[in-house]
Amino acid sequence: MGFINLALLLPILIIFTIFPKSTCSNSLWAEKFLNSAKRAEVVDWMVNIRRRIHENPEVGYQEFQTSKLIRSELDNLDIKYKYPIAQTGIVAFIGSGNQPFLALRADMDALNMEEGVEWEHKSKNPGKMHACGHDAHVAMLLGAARLLQESRLELQGTVILVFQPAEEGGGGAKQMLDGGILDNVGAIFGLHVSTDFPLGSVATRPGPVMAGSGFFEAVISGKGGHAAIPQHAIDPIVAASNVIVTLQQLVSREADPLDSKVVTVAKFQGDGAFNVIPDSVTIGGTFRSFSKEGLMQLRDRIQEVIIGQAAVQRCNASVQFNTDDRPFYPATVNNEDLHKHFLKVAEQMIGSENVMEMQPLMGAEDFSFFAEAIPGYFYFIGMVNETEGQLEPGHSPFFRVNEDVLPYGAALQASLAATYLLEYSPAPAIREDSLRDEL
Repeated sequence: MGFINLALLLPILIIFTIFPKSTCSNSLWAEKFLNSAKRAEVVDWMVNIRRRIHENPEVGYQEFQTSKLIRSELDNLDIKYKYPIAQTGIVAFIGSGNQPFLALRADMDALNMEEGVEWEHKSKNPGKMHACGHDAHVAMLLGAARLLQESRLELQGTVILVFQPAEEGGGGAKQMLDGGILDNVGAIFGLHVSTDFPLGSVATRPGPVMAGSGFFEAVISGKGGHAAIPQHAIDPIVAASNVIVTLQQLVSREADPLDSKVVTVAKFQGDGAFNVIPDSVTIGGTFRSFSKEGLMQLRDRIQEVIIGQAAVQRCNASVQFNTDDRPFYPATVNNEDLHKHFLKVAEQMIGSENVMEMQPLMGAEDFSFFAEAIPGYFYFIGMVNETEGQLEPGHSPFFRVNEDVLPYGAALQASLAATYLLEYSPAPAIREDSLRDEL
């Protein structure tokens, strides 16, 4: 054996020790997880979970049976977890138990909506429906958990699985965050099924991807009377109408046209009689912005406009933002470094032609609370198969999930986690004298 020049070899060994991760390794994770997720027994298992959840939809902070099902599956997979967090939430752990820590999140709650789709697994709970795909999100995260658990000895850190209640307005993410579930966690990924993109594709963007949101409700009070003698009344309906028209000017006249904002009044309630001017009218709605400053400005101006315009019409008004029940959601902003990581993993798994950059959406997502606290990344996974007919958008009573999306979501979440741990795992210390002894 010839003489080995330690001075020349040492830098090479240091490079491989500090950067043991390679594009090849990431590619192998992506291929391995996608092949595993497409196994018939794994697909059938995820489909069964999703359908069981779909049949028993539960709204925010009432997901007791959903949570019980998840815990049962985690027990079967021999995955440790903590429960309850935020009433029905669960946090599970896979891997070494050491840093780095990476979180994956799925929301669990359904909507107060009657399902209009007639099929074998239609909702059995009247007036409740999984009309936004959260049942699929849970099934995919459990699928990712199964894939990661099968490879747990190869993980270079710890994956945190977040099963979150009350995304639909209840701010479940904030409650879980306040419970300290992301302490020492380096990053978090979340996904959402989409009826806008083809099956086998994903859509996302760096920076703002979804808007921040708030809700308001106002009672405008006047003096009721007979509709035939309006001069004896103080009409709150006319006052409310002026309020609504003026609220539209907050966007059209006060907002920068390049800074997207929305104010929508979606509730207008008075008495039911056709010939009676009511004593009061209740209006309510939502407002959206891509910045916290923009959201707070809209909040202040909404209150000023409602009170001021009501006074012009000789009415009184009170405004509530109901932040205890419906906290303001921040904008969902994707971390730039995680965007690069996502592109690398997604392109390796499904090809660059199936990774699409989308426009920001004015819809809101309480994943934003997580992404505001630590680096976060949220993306949409397509499930459109044109040969199987049109899919209705989320929050429609005719919303359906194309279950062929489940292996893609499970594999992508698992691969994002495993490769993140590989790339961010701390390098072992290296001593020159130990190298010299080995050589």
